[in-house]
Amino acid sequence: MTAQQTPLGTPFTAASTAADVLDGLDLSGQEVIVTGGHGRLGREVTRALAAAGAGVTVAARDPERAAAAVDGLAGVRVERLDLTDLASIDDFARRRLASRQPVHVLVNNAAVPFHPRPVRDARGRELQFSTSHLGHFHLTRALLPALRAAEGARVVTVSSGAARFGEIRWDDLDFETGYDPASAYGQAKRANVLFSVELDRRHAEQGIRAFAAHPGVVIGPGPFTPQQVASYRAQGLIDDNGDTVIDPVAGKKTIEQGAATLVFGAASPLLDGLGGVYLKDSDVAVIDDEPRPLTADSIPADANSAMLDPDDARRLWEVSERLLS
Repeated sequence: MTAQQTPLGTPFTAASTAADVLDGLDLSGQEVIVTGGHGRLGREVTRALAAAGAGVTVAARDPERAAAAVDGLAGVRVERLDLTDLASIDDFARRRLASRQPVHVLVNNAAVPFHPRPVRDARGRELQFSTSHLGHFHLTRALLPALRAAEGARVVTVSSGAARFGEIRWDDLDFETGYDPASAYGQAKRANVLFSVELDRRHAEQGIRAFAAHPGVVIGPGPFTPQQVASYRAQGLIDDNGDTVIDPVAGKKTIEQGAATLVFGAASPLLDGLGGVYLKDSDVAVIDDEPRPLTADSIPADANSAMLDPDDARRLWEVSERLLS
């Protein structure tokens, strides 16, 4: 467990927005990459960082769709990146390194939706783990020279409160048996936190600090499928009228509120000198090792010791290297 996983007592709350967190900050000259920085939460992160003066590269599997989504945002460009394709990741990194531009912030944001049945990438890897963890793992390592060149870079990987419940299936990472979409999601989000812990341990001395960030539960806008309506209603995320329930204290947030913790990790000077920690509500999250059930009225999202375990973090790094070799 990292000794730095202690709340700072920031001036922000669960209801703070990305604009609140970045108020007064000038990010001119900062170069940022946001994977999936064109959809919902990612677009708000892109918009907020660009509005603060950063140059933002949106890395997207479908550049045309991404360009349409961020059209009109000054200082934003789009490049192709498929996180399930190692050649695509290598091409993206090669182009970036050839430009000789430093990368001050990398926001590993892209993810894939739940699937009721297992979906695999071209290499046979379970898609949640492949996209959220392995793709970002490979991308981050490929961009290390550009991150070192920034002299104070940050890597923010979007995790979830599901990391509390997720378990790494060391003997069956790809769910060859016993597939469950929530379990696959939880494993990927646990991996995001463990990756951040080990990345920071390995590279903090080179000026690269890593953070895992929980945005809160952000849904909508609709329309929703009947299956989504049933699931969201059971979780207390939409009401009987089908309207989204916003309750920041309970972790149910607007897109602007959800983006706050991500840009906090990316740019807040309050995190200077820290790393390898899990962020929640624009602060370092408290550690709570008590079992907390997930209910419609309570969505546990604080850190626990298991998701920050340094031995698991090292093991996952080594396993990931082997899977990509």
